[in-house]
Amino acid sequence: MKKDAESLSGAEEFEEKKGKFITFEGTEGCGKTTQAEMIAEHLRLEGREVVMVREPGGTAVGEKIREILLDTRLGDIAPITEALLFAADRAQQIRDVVRPALQAKKIVVADRYVDSSLAYQGVGRGCGLEAVKNLNEWATGELEPDLTIMLDLPLEEGLKRAGELERDRIELESLEFHRNVRNAYDMLERIHPRFVLVDARGNPGAVHKRVLLEVNRVMQES
Repeated sequence: MKKDAESLSGAEEFEEKKGKFITFEGTEGCGKTTQAEMIAEHLRLEGREVVMVREPGGTAVGEKIREILLDTRLGDIAPITEALLFAADRAQQIRDVVRPALQAKKIVVADRYVDSSLAYQGVGRGCGLEAVKNLNEWATGELEPDLTIMLDLPLEEGLKRAGELERDRIELESLEFHRNVRNAYDMLERIHPRFVLVDARGNPGAVHKRVLLEVNRVMQES
C-alpha cells in the first residue's frame, strides 16, 4: 500500500516526521477553530515556528473542494462522494503543507484531521469506519498526529453556538446525525492514546488554559 501511495502522491512523504503535529477535533460549535488559533499564537510567542491548517481548505485545490463540501445548495452529495472529497483535500494539504512543515521541524496545528472523516463520514454518513480509515491512510501516507485535542461540549450547547452564525451544509444536518458523530468521537477517544478530552465549557481563555496543559506535555516529549 505504501509503495503504491508513494508513486501516486509523489514523494518523500513517508520519511519520519521531525516536527510536532497537533490536531483539534470535536462536534459543531465546540470552539475548535478558536482554540487552535489561540494555541498557534501562544506557540509563536514562545518563538516556535508554527503552521496552522484547516480542513477542508488550506491549498488552492482544497479551497475549491471546501466550496463544494460546505455549499448549502448541494445538500444531496452522496456519502461516498463526500468521503472522497475530504480525503482528496487532505491528500493535497499533507503533500503541499503539512509534511514539508514537519520535515522543517515546525509545529503543525490542524483544525480537524482524519478523525473528523471517521466520525462524520465513517459513522455519521454510514460509509463504514474501516473503509474511511483505509481511504485516509492512503491519502495521508498514514501520517498520525502527536496529540489530538478533543474539545468536549454538550451537543445541544455546541449546536446552539453554531446556530448563532450562518450554518454550512454539514451543520444543518439532523440532531440524530450529530449524535452519531458525537458517539463516534467518544469511541475514537477510548481507542487512541493520542486523544485527550478537554472540557470546552466556559470562556475561551479558561478553555485555552486546559488545552495548554496538554500541549505543553507533548512539547516536552522528545
